[in-house]
Amino acid sequence: MSASTASTAVLRAELRLFLREPFSLFWIVGFPAVLLAILGLIPSFRTPQSDLGGGRVIDLYVPVTVLLAMIMAGIQVLPPVLSGYRERGILRRMSTTPVRPASLLAAQIALHFAAALVSTLLVVAVGRVAFDVALPGHPPGYLLALLLGALSALAMGAVVTAVAPSGKATTVLGSIVLFPMMFLAGVWIPVQSMPGPLRSVVEYLPFGAASQALARAADGAWPDWTHLGVTAAWAAVLIAAAVRWFRWE
Repeated sequence: MSASTASTAVLRAELRLFLREPFSLFWIVGFPAVLLAILGLIPSFRTPQSDLGGGRVIDLYVPVTVLLAMIMAGIQVLPPVLSGYRERGILRRMSTTPVRPASLLAAQIALHFAAALVSTLLVVAVGRVAFDVALPGHPPGYLLALLLGALSALAMGAVVTAVAPSGKATTVLGSIVLFPMMFLAGVWIPVQSMPGPLRSVVEYLPFGAASQALARAADGAWPDWTHLGVTAAWAAVLIAAAVRWFRWE
């Protein structure tokens, strides 16, 4: 069996297993759209705000919930799966077959990223249809910011898996990391609405920068290179840490 054939077989098998986990799919695909729908029911969120230059709060939350899908996939859902495979010795046993453990890792990352992309389309559709939120005004910039944010989230999930000693510890650590990252992404307070000093700090952290880049692209402009650079730098650091610390057994 060639390496490419083996990798394809692993991807197909992991896809079947992935589709059998409705709760995981809900947190990635369904939860961000549901959250956006709930927020959109708040009357003040649909009313133009003078402090937002005549914009609406719900317009700010579409990029935020798009980024939330990436965070849920990378930090909440992916780490327990990888940790479970490692704890049960699946990765170690795979090392004796033509299928390398890296193929399984790559398949899981690809599947979680694909699910997050589906969530992105759903969130954008809900925002457009239900609340008349404009479609992203600069699609290439939006896609680039989305890819960098996804890389950061998935790499952070791999780091969580790497440093946690067991499956239970992975779940706990993932939950501990999740809520601060949601705050940085602007789930509770959009980054644009944060006080100046706080926003200045958040913009140099991975999801704060990604949130700002997505918001700017949504408004029709190319994302600020500083925000893209910060997100890319964090993604590179997290990927390097995951590669350095990840244990196959």
